[in-house]
Amino acid sequence: MGPVLLLLVVIFVVLVFTYTNGFHDAANAIATVVATKVLTARQAVLLGSTTNFIGALCGVAVAKTIGAGLVDSTHINTTTVFCAMLAGIVWNLTTWYYGMPSSSSHALIGGLLGAALASSRNNWSVIIWSVTKTDTATGTVVTDGLLPKVIVPMLASPVLGFVGGMCVMGLLFAIIRHFRPAAINHLFAKAQLASATYMGWAHGFADGQKTMGIIALACYVATTQKNLDHAPAWLGFLRTPEFKVASWVQWSCAVSMALGTYAGGWRIIRTIGHSLVRLKPVQGFAAETTAASLLLVCGRLGMPVSTTHLITTAIMGVGCAKRFNTLNWTLVERIVWTWTLTLPGTAILAYLLVCASRLFN
Repeated sequence: MGPVLLLLVVIFVVLVFTYTNGFHDAANAIATVVATKVLTARQAVLLGSTTNFIGALCGVAVAKTIGAGLVDSTHINTTTVFCAMLAGIVWNLTTWYYGMPSSSSHALIGGLLGAALASSRNNWSVIIWSVTKTDTATGTVVTDGLLPKVIVPMLASPVLGFVGGMCVMGLLFAIIRHFRPAAINHLFAKAQLASATYMGWAHGFADGQKTMGIIALACYVATTQKNLDHAPAWLGFLRTPEFKVASWVQWSCAVSMALGTYAGGWRIIRTIGHSLVRLKPVQGFAAETTAASLLLVCGRLGMPVSTTHLITTAIMGVGCAKRFNTLNWTLVERIVWTWTLTLPGTAILAYLLVCASRLFN
């Protein structure tokens, strides 16, 4: 396979991953609004896909972290990116089949780390652990790398989601404690339309950027390694002398995610919206508002946090605001194990795929 054709295949595979992210993480944006019966499933996926599309076009800070802030691109080639994405797709489909809300973000990151390590032949310095630099746009000193941008947020975000959901729900309980149940349901059924829209936008804003960074990385590597020198003129849009997220990359990822979200993801929707804890509109509003706000803040900071982790732990926190035995703790344990295994699991799978690719040259 020629280098130009391989790059086109890689871009296609990344868009497929983006599509799987859409239907795999559709539950993140619409599970609560379906579970509380505020919207029908068809209405919810339409809302989710539309807001995902808009959100994906609203920033590139996370894309820059994924594409330029985690691995040294001098050790990366197009095959590296291909194997990283293939590992992420396999993980997404496997966890989707079993209805487990794992993190597509960490599947992508784990795949990239494992593939980069294999491509560099076990040179651990290929991973950018932590580096301090000056932002040319603002002049401020920022810290990039795996530890500050991925590992610390990965550990902190579930705690923040749980505590935030519990606090927001506790505050709402204090405000509405004298309201009649019928009035509460009527009020928050309308309010949840706003929070579901906010959550759908935040999901697109956070997750849509991650695959944009991968496509930008693939095009940058192909250009610097002169793989596109003999490409047809009509493929000139693939060339980039510096790492940047082009507008065609943003639009293609936004469309792919929106289509994937519209396809559904009903297995995971059942897990989050029905099996984890029973939700009412006020609880759905609290969980969505908490998770979306945290996604917005982390996205602005360029931190690729997991939408799945935040909304799931926010739902847990909301459920525990009244009493802890409302949660299905057996299911919680299964979810936590899935989260724990995602990043190393995809890293190992991508590493093995790169090694296997050498057998076929």
